[in-house]
This record gives sequence, structure tokens and C-alpha cells, in this order.
Amino acid sequence: MFDTGNSTETDHFLKSLGFPSVQVHHSLNHFDFMRSGRRILVIGPMGSGKTEFSARVWRDAQVTIKKSPQVGSLTTVNGADRRRVFFIRSLLDTKRFEDYPPDSLAYRGGYESCGENIACIRDSFELEELLERRPDVGTWIIDEASFYDERLAYVVRSASEKNGLVFIFPTLILNFRKDIFNATARFLLETATDVFPLTAYCEHDDCIEDSFYTYRFYRIDGLECPALYFDPLIVIGGDKESHDPFEPNYCTRCDAHHYLPGKAYTYLVLKPLGEEASRGNRGPLVEELRRLKWDMAESKLYRELTASAGEAPVEMCMNSLRVPNIAEKAVIFLFAEQNLLTEDAVRALVDELSLDRDYIARTLADNRRPINLSQYGLRF
Repeated sequence: MFDTGNSTETDHFLKSLGFPSVQVHHSLNHFDFMRSGRRILVIGPMGSGKTEFSARVWRDAQVTIKKSPQVGSLTTVNGADRRRVFFIRSLLDTKRFEDYPPDSLAYRGGYESCGENIACIRDSFELEELLERRPDVGTWIIDEASFYDERLAYVVRSASEKNGLVFIFPTLILNFRKDIFNATARFLLETATDVFPLTAYCEHDDCIEDSFYTYRFYRIDGLECPALYFDPLIVIGGDKESHDPFEPNYCTRCDAHHYLPGKAYTYLVLKPLGEEASRGNRGPLVEELRRLKWDMAESKLYRELTASAGEAPVEMCMNSLRVPNIAEKAVIFLFAEQNLLTEDAVRALVDELSLDRDYIARTLADNRRPINLSQYGLRF
């Protein structure tokens, strides 16, 4: 196979042999189980085929495991055969693909049955326990690895370097804000040996551009309501369209159709108010949160969005205000991501402003910052 690249000389040579001027691309190869110690990131937006990549690895393994013992000697280190594949899902992600059998490595185009070689885990400590229980497995597929604690990246690197294990991570590296998802995603990038970037078509009805980004929105009264920038980092949604105003929808969008209202407000208004409150002047923050909860049209967020056509079309910006619990989302952002509010401060705001206690508690637990909101009468 010729690789023309951008070489004019190669292109002229092909023409001299009677070949047309073409761009030759690398083929999609079967998985190489002979290479040990790899940490493979498969990245891209939702719908780009990350889990389907994993399913191909699983199918390739089923073919190669039938080969002779001589092949096994090429794919095994310390008793761990890389043709033996184990699939791991996060307990946070169990709502996806609910219609498939529980032992499924499921993706949008189908699934593979993994039998006993599949598990749901909560954190890196449970991963260590699995590694100890299954010393025969040489290839581990960890779906949505960014959902786990950052310690996972170093557990994986140690096991990979010590025992020649291969780890595959079909995961989001960018969150719905187009930022690096979290510290875990950053550490996975730092410790990876291979990266396979995937794209998808933009899922906007009027577009067929390449998309790199995951878009979060809510469907309310039939309208698309984009998530505000300070929407909680982790909000679990399924692969079916939801009309529940508390449950987001996800799709992939290009730059032009990825709407993210409220980013300027977050850093011009919300975070500074949180910083001021952390220094003891809580009044301005309490007043803005009160407006977000009970008098949205008087809030600084409302004024910012009516004037922020540069972030997204004004109509789409205003749709974002239809999503419930915006004040609660602001409190979660300031506490869980910016560390500007103490636990007592969150409890006090919940009590004083009659915020949705259950929503805040549930969302903070999903974002690994659980607090007890059963106390009343606190002030900060």
C-alpha cells in the first residue's frame, strides 16, 4: 500500500505509473494482542463509537482465543492472557442500555454477551479487587473511566507496567462544557500509551459537520433547553430521549450547534459572589440565589442571557431558564467544584431559601461530594 500523505513527489510517482491521484488512508486493523503494557484511550463525543471499538476488541478476542497454545505464548505474561477480555462499567452509568441483558457490552448498534467477564464497580479500590480475583485476564476495558476517582489512573499504570496488562478506556475526555472532564481524565491522558480519537456527525437536524463535543440539554414542553454552564458536572442520563425536566438528554454537536449559555455569567457574576460570601459577605450571593429561585426575571443571570447573543442565539439562551432548580445548580457548582461554600453554608442556604433538599443531596452524591442535609436552622 502506498501512503501518499502530502508528498508531491509521491503523488507524481503514482501518476507516472498510471494511478489516479488519491489520498490513501490507514486501514482499520484487528486488535494487536501481542503488545503488552498498553493503556489505550478511545476518546470522542457520545455516539462516536467508543464502546463499539471495545466490542470489536471483544470479537477479535473470541477469534484469537481459539488459536493454538503457540499463540498463547505470544499473548501471555505472568499467566495473564491478553486474549482474555473483561468489561467494566461504572455503577453511575447503569441507566444506559436498560433494554439489554445485564451481561451485555452494549453500544448503540447492538451488544456482545460477556458472560462472567463483566462487572460494575464504584471506584479504583474495587478495580484492584477485580484484578486480584482474575489474574488470568490480560485485557481490561473500563467504560467511561472518567467517572471514577483519579487514583484509578495510577492503579492502572502500576498493573500495566508490572504484569503487562492492557487497559482500554472508551471514555469522554471533554465534558459538556468542552473542558477536560475532571482530574481523572487529565491523569488518564498523562499516563496513556495510545490514543484513538473518534468523531461523529453533528446531531443537529440541519448539520452534517464533524463533531467533537458532547452536548447536554433538557427537553421541556417540546423545546430544546441547553444546560447552563454551571449545570452540575455529573448528571446521569440515558440513551433514550427524556422529557423529564430533571433528566438531561445528551447528543453530539459541532461548534456551531453546541450551545452553552451562562459561561460569562459563571465567571463574571456567580463565582465572584461565591468568593465574596467565602470572605464573610454573604448578602449579595443570597440575594442572587433568591432571585434565581423565586424571581428569575430580576436576576443577573436573566439580564446576562438577554444580552449574550455571542454565546448562543438569544432564544436558545432563554430556553435554558426553563430548566428547574437553577439556584440549586448554582449552589452545587460553588460547593462541589469551586469549594467556595462550606457544608454548613450549603445547609444554611437550603433552609433559608427553601431549596430542593433532595435534588441537592442526590446530585452531590453523584458528584462524589455527599453531605447530610437533614439539619435545619443553620446560618453562615
